[in-house]
Amino acid sequence: MTQEKMLGDFTPQALLEQVVALAKQAGARILEVYDSDFAVQHKDDESPLTAADLASHQAIVAGLEALTPGVPVLSEESAQLPYDERSRWQTYWLVDPLDGTKEFIKRNGEFTVNIALIRDGVPALGVVYVPVTGVTYSACAGLGAFKAEEDQGPRPIRVRDLPQGPLAVVGSRSHGGDSLQAFLDKVGEHEMVSMGSSLKLCLVAEGRADVYPRLGPTSEWDTAAAQCVVEQAGGQVTDLELQPLRYNTKDSMLNPFFLVFGDTSHDWKQYL
Repeated sequence: MTQEKMLGDFTPQALLEQVVALAKQAGARILEVYDSDFAVQHKDDESPLTAADLASHQAIVAGLEALTPGVPVLSEESAQLPYDERSRWQTYWLVDPLDGTKEFIKRNGEFTVNIALIRDGVPALGVVYVPVTGVTYSACAGLGAFKAEEDQGPRPIRVRDLPQGPLAVVGSRSHGGDSLQAFLDKVGEHEMVSMGSSLKLCLVAEGRADVYPRLGPTSEWDTAAAQCVVEQAGGQVTDLELQPLRYNTKDSMLNPFFLVFGDTSHDWKQYL
């Protein structure tokens, strides 16, 4: 059976709705831990891990396996598969069960559930759910990108044209550094918007910011779902040579440094 057959008779619309529902279920599991006196462990790379990461992971994996039997699921919490196995996948789910664990620990609400469907290295479907606010960003190739406030239906979102005034630049609450400062120096006058997790990409997608330079390490599960949202909203997520980020193309799961931008007619490379 081919992986396309494994996806069954779902239209992208129907699949997207069910993945949104699954992200919300995982978000509910996260909030159960968020509202408790939770403990923090650390993985081998010193990144933090909580019971919420694992509870969300278990809910999403079980849900996706029931929704699309036979389609592989690659989650941050189960990412030890060798590349010679992964490289045979044309279609698979790429999941970050809790993106922004540092923000979760700080209890600032800026963390997300990220679920993406990757086809031939390209994010074809993406859902980014914010458990604390109930906001959902979703997108599917050919359908466009959407934002839904809690208990409201989805509305289309679109990147914005470059403003006449200062650029709005998104930065991380947990990461910065000299490379970002050098980028900002070249941009000149700007407004800085601080945000955690994959919400930074979504701010560009909905036209609240112009560019997000990520000049530090990230992993593929951090960006895939939100990249789909950005691209379907008319923006781009590229490496520093302005080539679109692609997935499952190498042994390492690390992304190159990248740019997220809305107005594709602007020369973003001048700031690098």
